[in-house]
Amino acid sequence: MLLSIKDLVVSYGAIEALHGISFDVEEGEIATLIGANGAGKSTTLWSIVRQITEMGGRVVSGSIEFKGEDLLKYPPHDIVNQLGITLVPEGRRVFGNLSVLENLKIAAYGRKDNKGIEEDFKRVFKIFPRLEERKSQLADLLSGGEQQMLAVGRSMMNRGKLMLLDEPSMGLAPILVKELFENLAKINQEGTTILLVEQNAHLALRYATKAYVIETGTITLSGTSEEVEKNPEVKKAYLGT
Repeated sequence: MLLSIKDLVVSYGAIEALHGISFDVEEGEIATLIGANGAGKSTTLWSIVRQITEMGGRVVSGSIEFKGEDLLKYPPHDIVNQLGITLVPEGRRVFGNLSVLENLKIAAYGRKDNKGIEEDFKRVFKIFPRLEERKSQLADLLSGGEQQMLAVGRSMMNRGKLMLLDEPSMGLAPILVKELFENLAKINQEGTTILLVEQNAHLALRYATKAYVIETGTITLSGTSEEVEKNPEVKKAYLGT
């Protein structure tokens, strides 16, 4: 198992946000967490990358393991640099005063394999040719869709084994959402495992192989995407059918 979360409890002060959730992500798949705002989806991702304290929270109990390694023993920078887990956060958070190329170079900071870095630039530009066209442009001047491409490309420059995505479709036009998710599928096919948090349940279930429904800090349903999509409660609550 690539990622295994067991009985994870996370709180913000006296408020418990995750009530002992457990789920697994297998190598090579796209798994998705679906749920309403405030259900605990983003809290889960921030806990995995060990940055929950920056959000004002803390892991109270439970375990998060990656390839059998206890992530709770690792500082956040080692989660990325040593273990290869990257987070594409909600809202993109690109460096707006830097160019596209500079944003990508920063993501590779600390890497010594110059040949590998050049290969990853080519890989990013192959997946997102618009980023190559705009590589000298300031990130602030990109469209929302292009900024999301840059955020994903930045994650790719870390050569991550596991990519976490938090609401990647938010604020994007439908045609850009379709293009982005098709590119995420390509990235997955090239060997990157993906854990996706997405409010658009239709979209998430279309591309994921496995799904978990989280409600008010509790996993209430799990199964293949097809099984979850057919569930009457999921249809009613998230699919509008």
